[in-house]
Amino acid sequence: MDTDVFVAWFEEAARLVHHDRDRLTQLDAAIGDADHGTNLDRGLTEVRKALAESPPGTPGEVLAAAGATLIRRVGGASGPLYGSVFRQMGKSLESPVTLAGFSAAFEAGVVALERLGKAALGDKTMVDALVPASRALALAVRDGIGVKEAFERAAKAAEEGAKATIPMQARKGRASYLGERSIGHEDPGAASAALFMAALASVIV
Repeated sequence: MDTDVFVAWFEEAARLVHHDRDRLTQLDAAIGDADHGTNLDRGLTEVRKALAESPPGTPGEVLAAAGATLIRRVGGASGPLYGSVFRQMGKSLESPVTLAGFSAAFEAGVVALERLGKAALGDKTMVDALVPASRALALAVRDGIGVKEAFERAAKAAEEGAKATIPMQARKGRASYLGERSIGHEDPGAASAALFMAALASVIV
């Protein structure tokens, strides 16, 4: 997993988010500010531009640059939250990148997200997609699963985690203000987190 793979990850994430921008915004319109899709689409466009203008030399630098750009360029809560994940991953990731090393860095990123957002599994946030993905990667490492299959399992776990937010009542963020009215809607942050994991799985060969 070299630097080009990590650049490709954000390229593909940008493509998927752009394609699903309206769906993410509609999900956010139901329980949030109706801007998640547009904000994240704009932020990832800026990430692509930043990576092209100043090509990173290592996977960790890709993650750090992406995280810093998302924090600066994405409005609302999602910029700082996603930014914290990728910046912490960039700090934690060692080269050369192995599946075990990526899994450990990803877990560190998720812990940073939980700390910043004060959210846990079951709160109806992006944590509900990213924690299952992190656990799937850790299990793949433990079981000696190949890299491609490991990331496919992580993507599937994230997608299932996002869908599992539909019957939940939100306990964090703007959606929590709706109380029981937040039930029956997929969390937009969890939905976009699943897209990030799908993007990663698709660029791993």
